[in-house]
Amino acid sequence: MAELVLSSLLQQLPVLFERLTDAALKTIARHKGLDAEIKKLQKSLVSIQLYLTHASQMEITDPSLKQRLNDLQHLAYDIDDVLDGWATDAMDPEFKQQPEGITGKVRKLITPTCCTTFSRTTTMIAELDDISTKLQDLVKEKDNLGLDNLGLKVEEETRPRTNNNRRLQTSVVNPSSIVGRQAHKDALVQQLLLPADEPCDQNYSIVPIIGMGGVGKTTLARLVYDEQLVKDHFDLKAWVCVSDEFDTVRISKEIFQSMANKEVSDFNRLQEALKDHVKGKKFLLVLDDIWSESYEDWETLVRPLYTCDPGSKIIITTRKDKLLKKLGYNPLNKQLESLSDDDALSLVARNALGVDNFDSHLSLKPYAEGIVKKCGGLPLALIALGRLLRTKKDEVEHWKEVLNSEIWRLNDEDGILLALRLSYHDLSAPLKRLFAYCSLFPKDFLFDKEDLVLLWMAEGFLQQATPNGSTEEQCMGRKYFGELLSRSFFQPAPNNESLFIMHDLMNDLATSVAGEFFVRLDGETKKDIGVERLKYRHLSFVQSWRSFYLSNKIISDLLPELPFLRVLSLSNFEISEVPESIGTLRHLRYLNLSRTSITHLPEKVCNLFNLRILILFGCDRLTKLPNNFLKLKNLRHLDVRDTKLLFKMLLEIGKLKSLQISLSKIDIESESGIEIAKLKDFENLYEKISVVGLEKVQNAIYAHEANFSEKRLSELELEWGFELNDSRNDMLEKEVLNELKPCHDKLLKLKLMSYGGSEFPKWVGDPLFLHLKHVSISGCKRCTSIPPLGQLPSLKELLIKGLHGVEVF
Repeated sequence: MAELVLSSLLQQLPVLFERLTDAALKTIARHKGLDAEIKKLQKSLVSIQLYLTHASQMEITDPSLKQRLNDLQHLAYDIDDVLDGWATDAMDPEFKQQPEGITGKVRKLITPTCCTTFSRTTTMIAELDDISTKLQDLVKEKDNLGLDNLGLKVEEETRPRTNNNRRLQTSVVNPSSIVGRQAHKDALVQQLLLPADEPCDQNYSIVPIIGMGGVGKTTLARLVYDEQLVKDHFDLKAWVCVSDEFDTVRISKEIFQSMANKEVSDFNRLQEALKDHVKGKKFLLVLDDIWSESYEDWETLVRPLYTCDPGSKIIITTRKDKLLKKLGYNPLNKQLESLSDDDALSLVARNALGVDNFDSHLSLKPYAEGIVKKCGGLPLALIALGRLLRTKKDEVEHWKEVLNSEIWRLNDEDGILLALRLSYHDLSAPLKRLFAYCSLFPKDFLFDKEDLVLLWMAEGFLQQATPNGSTEEQCMGRKYFGELLSRSFFQPAPNNESLFIMHDLMNDLATSVAGEFFVRLDGETKKDIGVERLKYRHLSFVQSWRSFYLSNKIISDLLPELPFLRVLSLSNFEISEVPESIGTLRHLRYLNLSRTSITHLPEKVCNLFNLRILILFGCDRLTKLPNNFLKLKNLRHLDVRDTKLLFKMLLEIGKLKSLQISLSKIDIESESGIEIAKLKDFENLYEKISVVGLEKVQNAIYAHEANFSEKRLSELELEWGFELNDSRNDMLEKEVLNELKPCHDKLLKLKLMSYGGSEFPKWVGDPLFLHLKHVSISGCKRCTSIPPLGQLPSLKELLIKGLHGVEVF
């Protein structure tokens, strides 16, 4: 928990510095004579940041220090809330339009409508004094902790402490203790015995074993390494546990000592000796538990190995795929999966009962099955739990208690989360915070990458890395998401390639590191929210039903009681209107009203000056937006897919140049079809779009002006009228379709319906569309040939229907 607080604070403090120098805040400070106080606050924050950087390099075990860090984090939140409130008031158009009455306006700030935990009558000066006093007290306390005398080097990020125990992992294995890996072992053995199966410019090739912590990568490598066929096939063998510090000298020494049974101290002589020793010989090298991403370190290590005999192999076990990608390997489909339910049950039986199954312990089997489900087939957790239960072989109540308690997932001394924590400790400070935020998700929750990035963005987690706007923030968010995905913190959802899920144990890990700042209320979480509510800064309530009925009065009464709310999602709630009290949430950054029954938004929504994300997806009764919608100058993402908002009504929104907008459907209604040209105003059209009525477009220039080639769409549907008559001009329709060519580097789905041309333009089927997976062409009755869709490298699904003019021989 302390590590999360440190990483969170180190991220948050630069944002607070930026707020303290904000022009609007300076205006208020100047008129109230608060400049000196704010400068003191800046100085204190500098001292705290240095303190935190020192502390981040320590292993925090002292409870008193942990509490100080928690206090600092809460104080940082308080400062941010107060500054945010003042800055929000400064953005109020009423404030800006009355320069002569600015003193009166500032006086109103003395009793702001929303404060932190302070009284509503607290003045701005009193607020600053209170914050500064708390901050100075914490600064003084750091002297008592001895952090100033550590002599540590201040760095932006620090590596985790080396896990020396992890390096004690060897190639020795007892095959009889392994369950469920025979098929994987056989496949790997065959891969080792065959000649190089992937193109490489060396005589050796790499065999990766990738997967999350505790899934059994090292165990599988041991099984293969110990196989007699493998022993007989290679002239030389070596096993080295690399762990978190990629020490090239140490690793090289261990390789040479294993292969030659000799030691050489000088590194240059060592590399020469290793080169001579492997010359003309076929070797097998296992590099277990690689964390490094450095291509340069890798090159230094393998430099002497080029003299080996072709067919030599290097097995790499790793939780991270970045180095492999740099080496030219695509590890996408090579992740080692968890055990099946049957194998997992057998593993529990072996470790808890000393037998292969529960046939003789039927009373325990239901609880074992529940435990297996919670562990998600992760061998490390199954073994640890089995050993935990070994002394209670026949005590049904004890098995039941373990199944229903949290001890199995939170007690690190039992080793259940230790392997996962190693992965967590290796994360950078921003990634730690982003991962902890996911503790708000319930188990088995399917989430969309873009939705999660928008939440991170709304919470301000991406601002420090990318202060220049939403596009950069979202790009950074996607990069961070990919990093967590590559390290198995997230996994692709089964049977749904567009969604993701967290392994149950990863969800538990997120919950255990989130501590007192994040809380998820659901059936499993036992929290006294009435007592603890002041401690939580991020809270989620998990519904138990598909639709949740909530009266409009409850929402209207509840919202004013949550003045500091920054993220609000009422998605799928059965509500028909949004109360005017929404306007009191002056700090709100994210508002999700998707799939509700609302017909309009109140004008008070336009007072949410900080609002950055507004999601109205699936509000199929929504017919209009507020009159003053353009007041939302900070809005960065608007999702109006599957609503009844008219296209011409949305054209005004195009004036918000920094806005990314998700539209689902555009109906071309005019006789000329000129509406499509208006899409040029939507510079940041986002994700998916469907254009209906393209037969009405009378000039290809209109389609050209829409500028589809600059819009990074992932899904594109183009539909012409079903009726194919003489008024349809096949050449014009080909020209229109040619001008609607989308950007090729993001498109995943393409659907063409009732196109009236006799042939397709060249871009349909162009291999430049590297990521295009799904293509549907239907009702194109005049087409005489099918486009060269076989050139699409990623095509997975193809539907061709109603192409009556195509002859198949």
